[in-house]
Amino acid sequence: MLAAAVPCATAWFALKVRARGEALVGKCLENKGYPVFLPSYFESRKYSDRVVKVSAALFPGYLFCQLDPSCRLPVLTTPGVECIVGFGGVPEPVPESELEAVRRVLQSGAQAVPWPYLATGQKVRIEFGALNGVEGLVVRIRGEERLVLSVNLLQRSICVDIDRSWIRPLELASARRATCTP
Repeated sequence: MLAAAVPCATAWFALKVRARGEALVGKCLENKGYPVFLPSYFESRKYSDRVVKVSAALFPGYLFCQLDPSCRLPVLTTPGVECIVGFGGVPEPVPESELEAVRRVLQSGAQAVPWPYLATGQKVRIEFGALNGVEGLVVRIRGEERLVLSVNLLQRSICVDIDRSWIRPLELASARRATCTP
């Protein structure tokens, strides 16, 4: 979801929002004129008499909003918004490269699901195909190689199927722990 830019919007920030309320909060922010990015996927929910596919947030409890941190009051007063994620009480923008990697995965049509954040492991770059240039961590699940993409600020990740021959190893980077910024 993307909307028209707000005059004071400058960078993308992660917002901690009410659990399972990401879409509703996103609509409220869009109605206020803020650009919103809410990456989602379809998950199967099992009920006693049926299985239903529903859209769910790739980063549960978070969405991304383009704003100027000095003009944050309208965002913070939106129902369902808990805080802007940052360090030491200062809102921290999400690197555009991390958001672009998530956008490219969604546009590629590859199946992506939420994944536990991994701080250690081999970092790689995809060298071929629709995800060429995307960086993440490789994991092996049930004998298949997968790429874990992380949004470090949120300490949240998603997992996507890959072919091991597509990747090239990179160096490991360290991460800091983010907090909520009122």
